[in-house]
Amino acid sequence: MKRCLLTLSILWATSACIFAQITKRTALSKTELVEPMVDASHSRFFYFSSASRPFGMVNLSPDMELNGTWNSGYRYDEDTIKCFSHIHCWEMSGIPVLPTTGEFKGHLGPSAYGSSYTHQQEVARPGYHKVVLKDYGITAELTSTTRVGFHRYRFPKSSSSSILFDFTTVLGSSGTQSASVKKTSAHAIEGAVTMAATIRRPKPVTIFFTAEFDKDFESFGGWKNGKILPVTETVEGEHTGVFLRFKTAENEVRKMKVAISYVSIAEAKRNLQAELPHWDFDRVVKESANDWNAWLGRIEVEGGTLTAQRRFYTDLWHALQGRRIVSDVSGTYIDNTGARSITRQMPLDANGKPLFNSYNSDSFWGAQWSLNTLWHLVYPEVTESFINSFLEMYKNGGLIPRGPSGGNYTYVMTGATMTPFIVSAYMKGIRGFDVNKAYEGMRKDHFPGGMMSKAGYEHSTFKGGGIEEYIGMGYVPYPLSSIKYGYHQDGTAQTLEYAYQDYALSQMAKTLGKTDDFLLFGKRALNYKNVFNKDIGWMWTKDRTGKWNQPVDILQYEHGFVEGNAAQYSWFVPQDVKGLVELMGGTDLFTSKLNGAFAKAKTHGFVSGKSENPKDQELNRRVYINYGNQPCMQTPFLFNYAGKPWLTQYWTRQLIDSVYSGISPQKGYSGDEDQGLMGSLAVLMKIGLFSTNGGTSEKPFYEITSPIFDKITIHLNQKYYSGKQFVISTKNNSAENLYIQSASLNGRPLNQPWFLHQTLVNGGQLTLQMGGRPNKSWGSNLKMAPPSMSTIQ
Repeated sequence: MKRCLLTLSILWATSACIFAQITKRTALSKTELVEPMVDASHSRFFYFSSASRPFGMVNLSPDMELNGTWNSGYRYDEDTIKCFSHIHCWEMSGIPVLPTTGEFKGHLGPSAYGSSYTHQQEVARPGYHKVVLKDYGITAELTSTTRVGFHRYRFPKSSSSSILFDFTTVLGSSGTQSASVKKTSAHAIEGAVTMAATIRRPKPVTIFFTAEFDKDFESFGGWKNGKILPVTETVEGEHTGVFLRFKTAENEVRKMKVAISYVSIAEAKRNLQAELPHWDFDRVVKESANDWNAWLGRIEVEGGTLTAQRRFYTDLWHALQGRRIVSDVSGTYIDNTGARSITRQMPLDANGKPLFNSYNSDSFWGAQWSLNTLWHLVYPEVTESFINSFLEMYKNGGLIPRGPSGGNYTYVMTGATMTPFIVSAYMKGIRGFDVNKAYEGMRKDHFPGGMMSKAGYEHSTFKGGGIEEYIGMGYVPYPLSSIKYGYHQDGTAQTLEYAYQDYALSQMAKTLGKTDDFLLFGKRALNYKNVFNKDIGWMWTKDRTGKWNQPVDILQYEHGFVEGNAAQYSWFVPQDVKGLVELMGGTDLFTSKLNGAFAKAKTHGFVSGKSENPKDQELNRRVYINYGNQPCMQTPFLFNYAGKPWLTQYWTRQLIDSVYSGISPQKGYSGDEDQGLMGSLAVLMKIGLFSTNGGTSEKPFYEITSPIFDKITIHLNQKYYSGKQFVISTKNNSAENLYIQSASLNGRPLNQPWFLHQTLVNGGQLTLQMGGRPNKSWGSNLKMAPPSMSTIQ
C-alpha cells in the first residue's frame, strides 16, 4: 500500500510538473524565449548582445576581455568583468564604464579595477542585463533605447563610491587614441573619444557622448598616463580617464544615462532628449521587451520542444542585430569616404523624420543564403533601409560598400556582395529606393575600379580582385600576383562569386530592359565552368597560362579559395545548379559525390572545429563541408535540384541537430555567427524554406525542406506584400518523422520541392504530411526541379 501510495505520489508530482511546464511555456513571450548566453563562451567582440534594441546604435553589455577582435567582449567562462561598454559592432567600440567602491583603482587599468561576478546572480535577456559586481557589492542593471544606454546601480554603504570612464583601453580591434571630457554640471559630463584606425577600418572614428546622472556627484576627477590629475573640470589627451566620486548609503540607487553620436555632442544630447527624457528605468526595460516581442513575433512557431523554440527565437534575435544604426535621431551621420570627415544629413519625410538610417555593417558575403532571404521576406523595411543607406555611401564615396564602418569603406571580403542583396529585393517588389542609381552603382562594381577590383581590406589599390583577368580570361588566376594587395586573393573562389553576382545583375538588367547588359552579364555568369577541372571532378585553381595547379589537394584551406577549400567551393554555382550537375556527370554522380561529402562531414559534426594550435587548426580545416562559415551553406538544398529532395530533408535535419540546436553557452554556431548570417540560416532551415540563388532570378522562389515545428506563421508586412500571413503546417511531424510524404499549397497538391515568392506573399498555407521513411516519389521529377540558369535562359 505504501509502495502504491508512493507511486501515485510520484505520478501526481510528475504530472503536476509537466502541467506546470506546459502552463509556463504557453505564458512565455518571444523575448522570454531568447537565450543571449548561447555560444557566449566563444564570443567575438561584436557577437554578444543583451541591453540593446534591434539594430541599436548602443548595445550595452559586460566585457570580460577587452583587447582583440576575436575572443573578446563578453566571455562566459572568464571570471572578471572589466567594464560595461556601449558599442559592440563591426570594427567599432567605445565608452567603457564601471561603478566601484572603496579605494579607487581606475588609473591602474582594467586588470586592477575589474570585478568578479557569478552567473547565479546574473540575468540577461533582450533589452536587459543584470549582474552583481562582487568585489564592490554593487548590483548593476543595464538597458537601452536605440541610441542611449541606461544604467541603474545599487550601491552598498560606502564613503567612496565612484563611476569611472576609462579611455586608455583597447576595445575589440580598436585602441582608444585620445579623449576630451568635461564636467558640465554637478550631474552631467560630456566628451569626445577617438577610436584609432584598424587594419580593416582605415580612418579613426570619434564618438561623442553625454552622460547624465539622477543625483549629483560630489567630485569630478581624472587621470593621465596612470596618474591621478589635480582636481579639474576638463580632462583631455591620450591615456586618460575620468571618474565621478560620491558617498552612498546602504542599497542606494544611482542612475546614469549615456547617449552617443558619431557627429557631435549636440547630436548626442538631441538623441538623449528624443529617446530618454525621463528616469523610469523599469519603463525602458518593458518598452525594450515590447519592441523585441514585436520584431520577433513576425514569425510564430508552434510545436517542437521548449528548447527548440528557445533556440529558434535566439537565432532570429541574432538576425536582428550586429549591423548597427550609426545615424542620429535627426538623421545626421558621419561620412569618412573622403579626405576628411563630413557631417551629412539623411533625407527627411514631411514630418522632418529621417526616411531611413545609416548603418555600420560587416560584409554581406554569403548573405544570399541567409539575410537576403529572411529580411526580404519578414523584414522588408529593414532591407529597404539598408539599400538606401548603402546608396547614400555610393553617392558620397563612389562605390556601393561591402561593409562600411564608421563611415569608412573597409573592403571586407571579396566581390560585389551587395548586388544579390539589391537584386533580390527588387525582384521581390521591395523598390523604395532609386533603382537607376542602384543599377548604376552595381554595374560599376562589376568592372575595373569597382568592388570586384578589390580583395579584402585593399584600401589603396584596385588590383587584388583580378577583375581584368576575369573579364579577359574568363577566370581569376591563382596566384594573381607575387604582390599581396589585400586579403583573400583566391582566384577560383573569386571567379565563382563573380559569376554568381554577374548572374544576379543580368537578371536585373533583363527586368529593366537593358538587353545588352543582360547578355553580357549572362555570358559572364557561365565563367564558373572555366574553373571546373573535369580530370579531378572538382573546381580547381588555374595559373595565368591556363594550366591547372599541381599538386591537387581539394581539402587544402584557402590557396585559391576564400575561407574554404575546393571540396566546399565546388558546389558554389547557385545560379546554375543544373549546369553544375551536368558538369559533374549527371544526377547520379552529382548526388553520390554530394551525399558522400555529407557523410564524411557528419563524422566531425559538419564543422571544422576550433584550436589555438596552428597545426591542429590546419588539420581541422581539411573537411568537405563546414557549417561554421558561409561558402557551402547551400549544399543540402542542391539535392532538390537533382531529384532527391528526401536527402535535402535528411541532411538539413542532421545539420540543425548537430550545429544549430541547444541553448548552451559552450556551443551555438560552431564558428563565426557573422552578425546574423548564421542565425538567419538556422531560422530558414528550421521553418523549411531556402533560396539557393538568393532570390535573384526574375521570378524568385523558395525551396522546401523539413521544418522542425508543427506550425509556422509568418506575418507579412502589408506595406510591401498583399497577404496578411503565410502558414506552414506539418502533420505527424517529429524528430523521427522528418521526411515529406506529400504537400499541398493553398489546398492544391504540390508535387515539386519549390514554389514562387509571389505565391507566398499573397498569403496562404503550405501543408506538409510527414513520415519516418523517405517518399522518393514526391518532388523527384527532374522536370519539376527548381529553376536554374540553364533551364530558364
